Amino acid sequence: MLDAILWVLTNLAMAPVNLVTALLNPSDWLAWGDREALARFIYYGGSVEFFFVVFTTFLGVTIAGFFFRDFLWRCVGILEGIANGVGRFAAWAGLLMVLQQVMIVFLQRIFRVAEIGIGPLGIGFTQDLSWWSEELKLYNALIVCLCVSYTFVQGGHVRVDLVYAAVKFRTKKVIDMLGALLFMMPAVVLTYMYAWYFMWRHLVVPNPSASGTLDRMLMQARALRWNVETIGFSPNGFNAYFIFKVLIVAFCVLVFLQAWAMLWRSYLEWKEGPESENKNLDRDRIDDEVQEAAQAAH
Repeated sequence: MLDAILWVLTNLAMAPVNLVTALLNPSDWLAWGDREALARFIYYGGSVEFFFVVFTTFLGVTIAGFFFRDFLWRCVGILEGIANGVGRFAAWAGLLMVLQQVMIVFLQRIFRVAEIGIGPLGIGFTQDLSWWSEELKLYNALIVCLCVSYTFVQGGHVRVDLVYAAVKFRTKKVIDMLGALLFMMPAVVLTYMYAWYFMWRHLVVPNPSASGTLDRMLMQARALRWNVETIGFSPNGFNAYFIFKVLIVAFCVLVFLQAWAMLWRSYLEWKEGPESENKNLDRDRIDDEVQEAAQAAH
């Protein structure tokens, strides 16, 4: 038990040092033309050192927010702004998905087209119609992975509130804080640890391992090379499935940041009372006529 506590304290103490070292030496892990730099990036992206850097940053901002609530409100606004910005941009993939599906059906059923090309006079990027049909999965993945935090900020997720709806305001905020701290954060950290190495196994060879040490990965760096997955489920189907692995990692990052924002907002609203509920919350507004029509439809 004592060894575990000492290990945690040591990593917490070293986190600021590791962060400053990384910021002062970006070429050691960002210059991907160097195989060793790429190996360091892969290792540290899922490492204990990176976890404690993130954890220490979160802990420092949280403690500072206990004394400077305006500062914490600004942090909440920044994180929710990131979620809204990414989500609003990614939501356009829904329109692209609909338009492309209509185009595919129209060309396939009426003109019996076998291929679609993008470029001047059809010269350029040309793929079989089945490729464009399977690519619709990518638009769906973009919406799911990049709009999840946006939907959370907008209050669009389903809540099972058999207990939540019946308790007082401050009790609700305690439930929200515990939910963010005990459920959202641990779940997304575990998902990220799996997704990080899952992504890189489809981008480089030899395949990195979650149990590998930095020294071992640096030794393997001599043979490290890009091997981006280009295998589709059908002979002429969509073959860029590595993008889905990247989106899983992006999903984890966005949800993790939203867990921070939820914890901090819940604490601030618990501290300041009901009058601070939804303070500075940027939610999309629906016109009264549209809202009435939606309510009438239900």
